[in-house]
Amino acid sequence: MESEPQPPGRPRDPQKDRDVLAATRQLLVEVGYQDTTITAVARRAGVGAPTIYRRWPRREALIEDAAFGHTQPAPLPTPTGDLRTDLQGWVADFLAQLANPVTRAAIPGLLLAYQRDGGLYERLVARSEADVRALLTELLAAHHAEAHADAVFDLLVATAVLRAVTVGLHDAAAFCDRTADALTALAYSSWRPEHPDQRDSSPTNQRRMLTPSDL
Repeated sequence: MESEPQPPGRPRDPQKDRDVLAATRQLLVEVGYQDTTITAVARRAGVGAPTIYRRWPRREALIEDAAFGHTQPAPLPTPTGDLRTDLQGWVADFLAQLANPVTRAAIPGLLLAYQRDGGLYERLVARSEADVRALLTELLAAHHAEAHADAVFDLLVATAVLRAVTVGLHDAAAFCDRTADALTALAYSSWRPEHPDQRDSSPTNQRRMLTPSDL
């Protein structure tokens, strides 16, 4: 994930960016989201607060970059040809990244920020989620199981986030197995919701009109 676009002016010092992000990660682990303030980060990084605000206009943007903005994101699992095995690998990778101490400390505060300002979450989706969702859809399409791709991705993210925040990597293998089973069942499900018009017009749902012979 990249930081906010750089305004015109003197070129930024990349070392200061690295120092600020490192300080933010350290503080998230040591004191938590609430106390990882711009002032505390500036003090730890040895820079002024204006230096940080020129790069990250909001504290949430800085913490987002510290938690999710890795310059070299972990590669997604290489497809094996078996969908359940592949999905198990996806679950394990998502959980490992989200249960990282820095990310785990950042998530609760960021979720609250997203609730207050939907635009923040839209920014995160535009910068990171959309590409990963598309890759999962491609994986499912290779197995002719893309009909529920969005639901599979949403369930994967929701379960991994909740697990990472609550119990982290405790009993991770069993969790990954169970979740892979559920995702595979969802991906291959043939169930489709009926259209409301179809339900209303079906013989069992139609009310029989009375005729003179019924009286």
